Amino acid sequence: MSTPGVLSFTQQAWEQVLAKVKRAVVYLDTACAESLHWGCGASRLLEAVGSPACYLREFEPAAVGGGAEQPKAVFVLSCLLKGRTVETLRGIICRSHFQYCVVVTAVNHAVHLTANHVPAAAAAELEGQQPVFEQLEEKLCEWMGNMNYTAEVLHVPLLLAPAAPHLALTPAFASLFPLLPQDVQILNSARPDKRRLGSLGEVDATALTPELLLQIRCLVSGLSSLCEHLGVREECFAVGSLSRIIAADLANFAPAKNRRRTATGRASVVFVDRTLDLTGAVGHHGDNLVEKIISVLPQLPGHTNDVMVNMIELTALRAEEENRNMVAPGCLAQSHDPAAKTLWEALLNTRHKEAVMEVRRHLVEAASRENLPIKMSMGRVTPGQLTSYIQLFKNNLKALGNHCGLLQLGLATVQTLKHPQAAKWDNFLAFERLLLQSIGESTMSVVLNQLLPMIKPSNQRTNDDYSPEELLVLLIYIYSVSGELSVDKDLSEAEEKVKKALAQVFCEESELSPLLQKITGQMKDTQNNRGEDAPDSVPGRPGSRHQGAESSDSLRTRRASGGQHVDASLVRADSRNRSMEVSNGMTCRENFRGNTCLEPVHVCSTGS
Repeated sequence: MSTPGVLSFTQQAWEQVLAKVKRAVVYLDTACAESLHWGCGASRLLEAVGSPACYLREFEPAAVGGGAEQPKAVFVLSCLLKGRTVETLRGIICRSHFQYCVVVTAVNHAVHLTANHVPAAAAAELEGQQPVFEQLEEKLCEWMGNMNYTAEVLHVPLLLAPAAPHLALTPAFASLFPLLPQDVQILNSARPDKRRLGSLGEVDATALTPELLLQIRCLVSGLSSLCEHLGVREECFAVGSLSRIIAADLANFAPAKNRRRTATGRASVVFVDRTLDLTGAVGHHGDNLVEKIISVLPQLPGHTNDVMVNMIELTALRAEEENRNMVAPGCLAQSHDPAAKTLWEALLNTRHKEAVMEVRRHLVEAASRENLPIKMSMGRVTPGQLTSYIQLFKNNLKALGNHCGLLQLGLATVQTLKHPQAAKWDNFLAFERLLLQSIGESTMSVVLNQLLPMIKPSNQRTNDDYSPEELLVLLIYIYSVSGELSVDKDLSEAEEKVKKALAQVFCEESELSPLLQKITGQMKDTQNNRGEDAPDSVPGRPGSRHQGAESSDSLRTRRASGGQHVDASLVRADSRNRSMEVSNGMTCRENFRGNTCLEPVHVCSTGS
């Protein structure tokens, strides 16, 4: 591998995993599957397994076990080996015929010691030893039914999903979210015998719940491994209450202290709470094609940062709704196609107009190399023009196979340009600019009264009107750009009118989206009626469980997740605009969903 970076960090980690999977049944959790998806692709894993009948399975309690002809299993997990994870492991192994089990965890042993309440002094004495992993190895043999069978437990830092050489995502931390002022009351109620916290500025690690602290420590463990791979000694800076806690934890992380003594390079790591810049997450001012693709195309199931690309255009099937699920979807991640990777990086770093022209150029060049009968046309690039180029590959299987990744990105572009939601983009941008002008010249109550006529029930809405999710996005935008507000009678009355209108719209919807179900509590009620565990209202917050990113109709809708009630003055955003950036002569900052809510994390190499 050439220069150390986020891509080589991920690929080297996966090479350690791939060395263990020969002729094995492989179980992956969703975060590790996403890291594999962006890092080296599922095909690389299939090659490493090497079995004619290769079995890749999702790690979940209902996962199918291994049969008598499947003696080996590899579990690749992003989380702590504790609690439900261990119960799921036991269930799968006990109903299988495994004789050799390998468990790979992305969380290092030092964090497992913390999770098992081992004091720091005792943990320091265990340096070089791994008693937690060793105990689990014994349990694995016990569950397999023979203590002479083979079990291995090892740590591999599968933290990142590298979307580009200088842009990496952290899907395992999709639910980690900064604290809000309202959380101070929750923290105070959990510590009645201690000094009461007056504001977020007074919150430190000792005030957080054990679950949130462990989640932070897991993130810190991965970041420390990344710094070790880059060979840097980091200096940590933070903006925001939760970022301050994470930066302090990384600075004081025991394994990191030992690493820094031998590091030859230096780096600055800056943590920023997402809640300090919600405008960037929900605004439509970005002139970037990738942002629009991720916003309008449906989410790839089980993923937080990729989308489904309809591939029917390249088949003989009619482009009808009933045929949509007959062909496997395409996606944005093209780890094995150099030409597609080059185009993807160009799309990330160029403006919308230049990006569309770049798609056309790549399609024309690919068609020319395959001697396809392409008709050149200059001027403005249209969806129909791109479609005509893509369909040239339709009846040429060799050309289709040679340029499959490029065609997926081309179809993603076409479907985005033709999507009804894309046509609304300029409307959003115009309204946001009008809001900025109104906020500068009028009070907040006047701005809310301007928004009120736009809140319409479904039977009165046209395609040009705003849906409930889009209204929530606009509310987040309004309050984010307004900053601190002094509450007066006019503002209170305007907010009550907006809340009443929103509640009426919600009640008259024929079917609520998953996001609205979560906000109103309907999803929780439904799951309780089914006897299921309901996700917490605000993931990654004190007392909440670690949940994956939820799916909904658009990126900005997903950014507007909230509590159990709709309050215009307390609209909460679950942003998906997060990234890790490694500066090496280039920088890249784009909107992605479902990663750690600390954005951005800059690892800027400043020399050796």
